[in-house]
Amino acid sequence: MNGWVIKTGKKELEIRERNGVMYLAFPALDETGLVCHAFSTRIGGVSEGHFATMNFTFTRGDNPAHVLENYHRMAELLGVRKENMVLSYQTHTVNIRRVTEEDAGKGVVRERDYRDVDGLITDVPGITLVTFFADCVPIYFVDTKKRAIGLSHSGWRGTVKRMGRETLNAMRHAYGTVPEDVIACIGPSICQDCFEVGTDVAEAFFRAFDEKWHKELLYHKKNGKYQLDLWRANQIILQETGVPPQQIHTTNICTRCNPDYLFSHRSMGDKRGNLSAFLCLK
Repeated sequence: MNGWVIKTGKKELEIRERNGVMYLAFPALDETGLVCHAFSTRIGGVSEGHFATMNFTFTRGDNPAHVLENYHRMAELLGVRKENMVLSYQTHTVNIRRVTEEDAGKGVVRERDYRDVDGLITDVPGITLVTFFADCVPIYFVDTKKRAIGLSHSGWRGTVKRMGRETLNAMRHAYGTVPEDVIACIGPSICQDCFEVGTDVAEAFFRAFDEKWHKELLYHKKNGKYQLDLWRANQIILQETGVPPQQIHTTNICTRCNPDYLFSHRSMGDKRGNLSAFLCLK
């Protein structure tokens, strides 16, 4: 197993291990004192084959008993109950679900009675929000004043539709959140060096973002393709929505650069498991 590939820039993430489970965490979220959280790695679970070893999806053919054990191990690490976890049902929308006590366990020990949900918000302590990744961008939100949280999945489609803004708007409507009170973290996902896109995707970003940002978000290659910076795009969205720049913390770890530790759709295709982001109010 090779060592981690860490991108240059400010160190915002820590690589941690507890009880044999390796995970990633943002000190900025720890410092709020309000939440427990993690971003999973491939290390520390019981799944086998191309799911090895810490896979969190039941929908790609893994042994369900192995997936459930992986949830149990992550719950122990976080000090929460897997029966209180609530899973998204991601289809690259910008739909947000307000999670209550009645949703506890949905997706893990109970069937989900919803779909097309790429973002979750709650103000209920003990409920753990869970979203899934294999290159797309996880965004964590903690409202330090209203004591509310959000967790969203933002691939290129979600980013064009401004998933970060939509999540903050949902928190404002539900809990009275104002962006100035929010700590936001952009989690491990594919970096610009690894994310080649075609003209159709590039043009969608040119239309969605002010021209002053175009050179930062994309650069054109001789093969006619573009390299897209989803990290910067989501920073811009959060800042435009009103989150102060110093309260936005961005990953320096790319999923595709670290295949020994992280699942990546770009490098592995469909024969892989899913990573998960976890966020819970204490």
